[in-house]
This record gives sequence, structure tokens and C-alpha cells, in this order.
Amino acid sequence: MFYQTLADIVVVVHLGWILFLIFGAIPGRRWRWVRWLHLGALAFSVALQSCSWICPLTYLEVWLRSLAGNVEAYHSGFITHYAERLVYARLPRRAELGATIIIVVASLWAYFAPRR
Repeated sequence: MFYQTLADIVVVVHLGWILFLIFGAIPGRRWRWVRWLHLGALAFSVALQSCSWICPLTYLEVWLRSLAGNVEAYHSGFITHYAERLVYARLPRRAELGATIIIVVASLWAYFAPRR
């Protein structure tokens, strides 16, 4: 049960990471330290996508689930089950890379476009 709970927490953190990648430019416009953290996270995400690497959080979750002995299809709580569907959406690789590029371009525009 302990490892199962840790794996569920990793999924929620992973979802938070994805949301930070998508929406991090909003607080990044206000706070410089968030901007640099967000730009670094975007660069890491581009590297993962372009090199076909798997996110370390995915490896951590799989490892924790294996320690829990979990092989069932619906192995966690309701929220975690659906958070996993968002985190591990089955998209073509090109679609993932395209979405990543769109997020990067939108974030760079948010950071560096002239303000009115």
C-alpha cells in the first residue's frame, strides 16, 4: 500500500509538472525566478520529446508500482486513475512534439512580446 500511494503521488506531481509546462508563463511573467525555472523545464521537455526519451517521473512511477506488485488495470483511486489518462495520453509522437513546440512558442511570446 505504501508504494502504491507513492506511485499515485508521482502521477499527481507529473500532472502538476505538465500543467506548469503549459501555464508556467503566467506566473513567469511576474516572477523572474519562475520564468527561468519554466524556460528550463520547457528546454528539458523539448529534449525529452525530440530525443524520444521517457520522463524520469514515468520511470519512477513504474518502479514504485512494480514494488507494490500492482498489475491491475484500475490500480489506484478514482482521481489518480483519470490523472494517469491525462499524463499518459496515447498520442502520436508527432502530435506530442507539435504540442510541445506550440507550448514553447506561446510561452516565449508571453515572455518576450512587447507589453502594452
